[in-house]
Amino acid sequence: MPANGPLPKDPGQRRRRNADIVATTTLPANGPDGPTPELPGGHDYDSRTLAWYETWRSSPQAATFLMTDWQRLHMLAELVQQYWEEPRKDLLAEIRLNEGSLGGTAADRVRLRWTVAEPESDSPGWRPAKAHGAASRRDRVLKVVDGQADS
Repeated sequence: MPANGPLPKDPGQRRRRNADIVATTTLPANGPDGPTPELPGGHDYDSRTLAWYETWRSSPQAATFLMTDWQRLHMLAELVQQYWEEPRKDLLAEIRLNEGSLGGTAADRVRLRWTVAEPESDSPGWRPAKAHGAASRRDRVLKVVDGQADS
């Protein structure tokens, strides 16, 4: 499968300190401010496809979408629907490729030079970050496996 090449280095690690010719875009944490397009023919889609579309529709990336990006998502919804009906590797690869061009993963957002702003504390779904000293679920599971379960 073709790749997009290596991720850009952190500017602090570069030897040459030339000004970056591509500006970084900060995306709003809560997604677009205004209305976004409905999925055409939404009643024809599986609930999982509708949930996928709603995730994209309310994502920070959606704040930058032009009509051509929305059109791509609408076309992609048909592939997502086909994938839920009959999962196939070729469909998943095409979905991944298209989502990547829209900034679907953290690596894609680095490549596009997009960052997501910190959410405001009063926004819905906001949770403060876990304290550094708190044990993660993985740490608790490892303790139980090692026989050091906390009582």
